[in-house]
Amino acid sequence: MKCPYCSVPETKVIDSRLNQTGDMTRRRRECAECGGRFTTYERIEEVMPNVIKKDGRREPFSRDKVFAGIQKACQKRPVTTQQIDTAVTQIERQIQSYGLKEIPSNSIGEMLMSVLHQLDKVAYVRFASVYREFRDVEEFVADLNREAHPS
Repeated sequence: MKCPYCSVPETKVIDSRLNQTGDMTRRRRECAECGGRFTTYERIEEVMPNVIKKDGRREPFSRDKVFAGIQKACQKRPVTTQQIDTAVTQIERQIQSYGLKEIPSNSIGEMLMSVLHQLDKVAYVRFASVYREFRDVEEFVADLNREAHPS
């Protein structure tokens, strides 16, 4: 691993730990040249499907986009980064379990809404208001009522 401080290509691992879910390894590294220390995270790269956007375009699934969407909805809410990371991992695993080569973006949006509904109700409402593109308050309230009291 290249040192981010002096760009020497060889660094030494001084500590490795698995995260709580066991799907990522945190490594503390030290550069023998400059003595700089830094942390890297290692995760198995799993093949994810392409996402079919509303306009028909296809793009690779992005964990970062899902993370950013949840993080934005949870802004100024009592939700930790660890909870968001766990939620994103849950969505990724659900998508992988389908075994598809492509998945519609609205399916991912619905998964996000489901996770946010469990995680934080205010974040759920924030995300739903943007995701569902409501035209007015009445439409928004009607949709929330349908979610709260399904037939």
